[in-house]
Amino acid sequence: MKILNRYFSRQLVAIFIMLLLVLTGLAWMLQIMSMMKLLLNYGIELTSFFGLTILMVPFIISIIIPFVGFIAVIFVYNKLISDNEITVIAASGLAPGQIARPALILATVLTVLHLVLNLWIVPITQSNFYSTQWNLRYGLAHMKLQESAFTQLADGLVVYVDKVSGHDLSQVMLSDMRDETTPITIFAEKGKLVSTARGLSIVMTNGSLQTHGNTMTTGTFDSFDMDLNVADKEGESSFRVRRIPTSTLVKSVLDSPSEKQHKMVLSELATRFLGPIMNLVLAALCAVILLRTSLLRRRASFAPAMAVAAMAVAMAAFMSMSNMLDSLTDFLLLALGVFVVLGGILFALFKK
Repeated sequence: MKILNRYFSRQLVAIFIMLLLVLTGLAWMLQIMSMMKLLLNYGIELTSFFGLTILMVPFIISIIIPFVGFIAVIFVYNKLISDNEITVIAASGLAPGQIARPALILATVLTVLHLVLNLWIVPITQSNFYSTQWNLRYGLAHMKLQESAFTQLADGLVVYVDKVSGHDLSQVMLSDMRDETTPITIFAEKGKLVSTARGLSIVMTNGSLQTHGNTMTTGTFDSFDMDLNVADKEGESSFRVRRIPTSTLVKSVLDSPSEKQHKMVLSELATRFLGPIMNLVLAALCAVILLRTSLLRRRASFAPAMAVAAMAVAMAAFMSMSNMLDSLTDFLLLALGVFVVLGGILFALFKK
């Protein structure tokens, strides 16, 4: 039995690792393509760009890991069934539950790894991803003003600087025509780029200001702080449950400021705590369908298609229910349902 377990396990692990690398690589490349505008529009360095996209890899793995485990199980066991190896093993007296043990062990390991990803690694990397992305877009890191040249920071916002030394500026001219009714022109001897929670600001000293509305207004100032307002208002300030630490997310169930955020928190908790259990559900579901049908007298060529259909139904039901949670009671009912389904599948697999 140990020899058979090692034989099955080697094939399962090899196929799982290969599929995980291939699918993660493809998803990562798609992520790179979708974020190419950061390179084109914000002048981000290539190393910073790839460092940013790498932060998405743990989240990608957490999404695809149950599907990769399912594909590995269905590929290996269906191949063994096609080669009549399962038939010979079953004829030697081993029950379907014993034959499925390597798949269940792999699924258990994946469940633990998935929990670690969901509860700790993904929130940390997602928090770093959104913070880094925001800084690269709107922070000082991407701001490269050219000396003696006009730089367009946004539509209608143009800055001219005579000399640049780090973030210190000399002889600044700023034209703000984003509000067509009250365009503003500012001249200053010195300026300094400052990064704030709102985005970029320029602190200017010893200058003059002109506004053109119904009447032209002029004035002078010793110091003037202008918020450039080039940041995406939905970016850094938006509520993103992915980057919230799990402990904070659990506490926020009771004090979410709005109904929408409360539902988002419950859905994320279901994904983090119950999503990993789907590794076991899908692997056991695949094993019970393939192994039970393989023992039928007539060759069950429909078994793989039936397993894929069952997987699609199980995942669709789980994701739908996760997105429909309204209260903590609903979350507990969903958790109970997942474990009941898992118990039913394991019972069907191990019964004689």
